[in-house]
Amino acid sequence: MEKDLRVRSQVFDDQKRAPNRAMLRAVGVTDEDFKKPMIGIGSTWSEVTPCNIHLDDLAKSAKQGAKDAGGVPLVFNTITVSDGISMGTEGMRFSLPSREVIGDSIETVTEAENMDAFVAIGACDKNIPGCMIAVARSEVPALFVYGGSIAPGFRDGEKLDIVSVFEGVGKHNNGDISDDELKGIECHACPGAGSCGGMYTANTMASAVEAMGMSLPGSSSHPAESKDKRIDCNQAGEAAYHLLEKGIYPKDIMTKKAFENAITVVMALGGSTNAILHLLAIAHSANVDLSIDDFDRIQKQVPHIADLKPSGRYVMEDLYHIGGVPAVMKYLYEAGYLHGDCLTVTGKTIAENLEEASALPEDQNIILPLDKPYRTTGPLVVLKGNLAPRGAVAKVSGLKVKRHTGPARVFDTEEEATDAVINNKINEGDVLVIRYEGPKGGPGMPEMLSISSILVGKGLGEKVALLTDGRFSGGTHGLVVGHIAPEAQVGGPIALLKEGDEVTIDSDLQEITMAVTEDELDERRKHWTAPKLYAKGALGKYAHNVSCSSKGAVTDDFEQQPEVETVPKR
Repeated sequence: MEKDLRVRSQVFDDQKRAPNRAMLRAVGVTDEDFKKPMIGIGSTWSEVTPCNIHLDDLAKSAKQGAKDAGGVPLVFNTITVSDGISMGTEGMRFSLPSREVIGDSIETVTEAENMDAFVAIGACDKNIPGCMIAVARSEVPALFVYGGSIAPGFRDGEKLDIVSVFEGVGKHNNGDISDDELKGIECHACPGAGSCGGMYTANTMASAVEAMGMSLPGSSSHPAESKDKRIDCNQAGEAAYHLLEKGIYPKDIMTKKAFENAITVVMALGGSTNAILHLLAIAHSANVDLSIDDFDRIQKQVPHIADLKPSGRYVMEDLYHIGGVPAVMKYLYEAGYLHGDCLTVTGKTIAENLEEASALPEDQNIILPLDKPYRTTGPLVVLKGNLAPRGAVAKVSGLKVKRHTGPARVFDTEEEATDAVINNKINEGDVLVIRYEGPKGGPGMPEMLSISSILVGKGLGEKVALLTDGRFSGGTHGLVVGHIAPEAQVGGPIALLKEGDEVTIDSDLQEITMAVTEDELDERRKHWTAPKLYAKGALGKYAHNVSCSSKGAVTDDFEQQPEVETVPKR
C-alpha cells in the first residue's frame, strides 16, 4: 500500500466534509485526487512590473511538475509592487510593508486551504523575502523558485539596466547628457521580463535562498526568459512532492548554519544591504537566533570576489554563463567557506549538490581568485556609534573613501533633500542626513535609490556622505549608510542631530559618530517630541506594529522592548 503523503488535506476525508469536497470538485478535484497531496503554487504574477509579468506561465510549469509527480496542484496569487516604479514617490512607503502582506497572504491561503505542501514563486525585491517568511512559518514542506533576472539592455554598444536610468537623471541635471540621451537610456534599459539585472536586491536574495538550500541548484541564476527557467519551475513542482515523500520540512533546512551559508554568499557576491534586513526577518519567522552581529562576524571572514553591478561591471546573466551561483558556491565550499553538511530541498546536502556543479572556468573575469579579491572582507559593513547605537549598514564595495568627516545637512524628508541636491545646495564634504524615514517614521522605510543615484550622476557619489534611517536599493552605490537604528521616530540619536554637527563615518573602524557630547544629547532630548505616528490603513497598521530595522523590521515581534529607554513618556 502506498504511503499517504497528505499532511493536512486528509481532513477532507470525513463525511462531514462533503460540502468542502463539493467546493473542491468545482475547481477540478476528482475522487482519485482526494487521495493525493494538495500542493499550492503561490505566484506573485502581476502586470504592474516587468519583474513579475512572466510568472503566470512559470506557475503553470510548476503546476505541471507537481501534477506529473503525483500531486494535486492548485495555483493562487498574491501581490507585488515594483520598487523601481514607486522609487522616489510616496508609493515607495508601501514597498517594505508589501513583504509582510506577501508573507501573510501565502501563509493565509496555505493554512486556510489545508494544503500539504507548496511552491512559492517570486521575482521582485520584496517577493522573495515575503515568500520565504511564509515558507519559514509553514509546518508543511515548501520551497522557493525565483522568476529570474532580466536581460541587459543595450544602447550604442553599452550595457544598461534600471540604475543606468536613475544615474542618467543626475547626469542630465548636471548638464552632462542631453534630453535625447536620457530618453535613449530610458527606452533601452529594460528590454523584457525579469528582475533588475545586477547584484541588486532581487538577485541578492535569490542567491541567498539558494545558498540556504531552499531553492533548487541554479534557480537564482537562470534568466527569466530562458528554457532553463521553465525547467527550473517544473522541477520545483516535482520537488514539492518529493519533499513530502522524504518528510523534509523547512525547519529541517533553515538552520543557523544555513543562514550563515546565505550570508557568506551574499558577502562574496557583493549583495544588497537589504539582505541584512530580509535575512533577519526570515530567521525571525524560522525561530533561528540570527542577529546583526552575525553579519558583522561573517563580514570579517569572507572576501568580496564578484565584479557585479552596481559597483562592478557585470550582471546576473553574465554570471549564469560561467556556471551561476552553483559554480561560485562550489568555489567557496572547496575553500572552506560554506557548511557542506546542510540539508537542501533536493534531499541532498549542499556538498552533495555541489558535486554536480560546474567549476568556474579559468578564462573569466567576473569572479576573482580568493587570494586576489576586491576586498579581503565582505562589502556589507555594520557600523555602530553614538549616532547608531543599535547599528547601521553601509555597502563599501568599490569605495575608495574609507573615512569621511563633515557637517550634517539635516532633512526630515527625502523630497526636501532631493530638492537641495538638484538645486546644488549640497556641497562636497557634506554629510546629507535624511531622517524620519525608518520603519515607523516613514512609515515603511523607503529606499533612497533616486537621490543616491542623482548624487552619483552629479559626480558626488564619494564626495558627499548620505545617511538615513531609511533604506537603500540594491542598486545603490556610493558613500551611503542606511538602517540607522534606533530610528528618529522613536527618539534615536539621529533625531537629535542638528544642522552643522560634525559627523564621521569610518568603515575601517566600523564607526558612525557625531561630535556631540552625551550631556548635550540629553539636553536636546528634553526638547524633542515624537511626531504623530501614521494612523491610517495599511501603513498605519504597519507603523504601529513594526520592529526596529536591527531586528529585520518584522511586524510580529510581540516581545519588543522600548527602542530608546531614555525617551521621556508623554
